[in-house]
Amino acid sequence: MFVPEGTVLNSSNRIPAGRRPVTVLAMGGEIHRTLLAGGALERLGHIASVDTSLLVTEYAAADPAVLADTEVLFTHWGSPQLTDEVLRLMPRLRAVVHAAGSVKHHVTEAVWDRGIAVSSAAAANALPVAEFTLAAILFANKRVLGAARRYRETRGAFDLLPHFAGQGNYLRTIGIVGASRIGRRVIELLRPFDLEVLLHDPYVGKEDADALGVERVGLDELVRRSHVVSIHAPQLPETRHMFDARLLALMADGSTLINTARGSLVDTRALTEELVSGRIHGVIDVTDPDHLPSDSPLYNLPNVLLTPHIAGSLGNELGRMAHWAIDEVERYAQGAPFAYGVGPDELNRSA
Repeated sequence: MFVPEGTVLNSSNRIPAGRRPVTVLAMGGEIHRTLLAGGALERLGHIASVDTSLLVTEYAAADPAVLADTEVLFTHWGSPQLTDEVLRLMPRLRAVVHAAGSVKHHVTEAVWDRGIAVSSAAAANALPVAEFTLAAILFANKRVLGAARRYRETRGAFDLLPHFAGQGNYLRTIGIVGASRIGRRVIELLRPFDLEVLLHDPYVGKEDADALGVERVGLDELVRRSHVVSIHAPQLPETRHMFDARLLALMADGSTLINTARGSLVDTRALTEELVSGRIHGVIDVTDPDHLPSDSPLYNLPNVLLTPHIAGSLGNELGRMAHWAIDEVERYAQGAPFAYGVGPDELNRSA
């Protein structure tokens, strides 16, 4: 069952408080050693009845007796898919706690059909993405990448005023596409700066936009007016190639496109043509395909910062997601609702 935040569990759905639910780690490879470092693994062991040396990477290869007793799955990147056939091996499964962002890769309709509660650490993963985006916005308007390259080439003084003519972060217009967790966090982080923030999101009304302190506009208008456009929309069939050749052509000369969402939201061929022309700049953390061909010009263009999907949680930032997920296991063990529960309807408009 999906238990929304704030729901009061009654006698028919409450589990006995203070139990240590039988929990199994299900994720890819050796990622759990990094995810559950720094005391997280030990903390999970205090809250749940879990064999921290056991890692399920394929349900077909797992011990059937272990699966039969499993009440909570603690999942992360590379978690195997929870099909109807797999769920039949886990008749006692009541919750899936995902210590990462999207659950779309492993949670299927069969999970919802069985009334299994699902939680995600997407809110924790949103924080580093938003921080990366804030830095990218400020650096883009300041033309830091170009200045660093020019300095490296000259190895000495050069005339700064012509280089920075018309550049800077004072009264710039920033366009946010998608009021997702990340998009909203970016908006929050931008508040202290002298910036105008536009928002396009079909699910956000004027009242909500006013509360966020942004101007709600259509996508074409946002793209035309913005000095920096940052994409935070979900990957859905209707958002594939949202930024096509027509929309990219509306971007102002010298403006910057930031994509930390999903590569499929942008037509790679059209974006490459625009960036090769030098008309616009790009901060591209995700691409379609995930790994560009070795001969892609985006690797070497002076107006492009191309990174290998690093905006999200990496290094010690994985610990934040681990502890947020362990918090959820603890809430479950105490008979409390998830703070970050995920329902099937939410997946229709989330990453």
